[in-house]
Amino acid sequence: MENDVPSRFEQLWTVAEAAAYLGVAVKTLYQWRCHGIGPKSYRVGGYLRYRPAEVDAWVDAQAVAT
Repeated sequence: MENDVPSRFEQLWTVAEAAAYLGVAVKTLYQWRCHGIGPKSYRVGGYLRYRPAEVDAWVDAQAVAT
């Protein structure tokens, strides 16, 4: 069963860390989130966080078959 809630033991990325990993501006991540097109994110204590595995899965899903 997939767990939609981040584990308290799992290291989550900040917006800046996720943006650096993806090579985009922090503002871009916020825009993607607003439009529902970016990687899944979580609000934790008022802060936006990303699960590294879900960011990787999102990147994989962006692949275009040629």
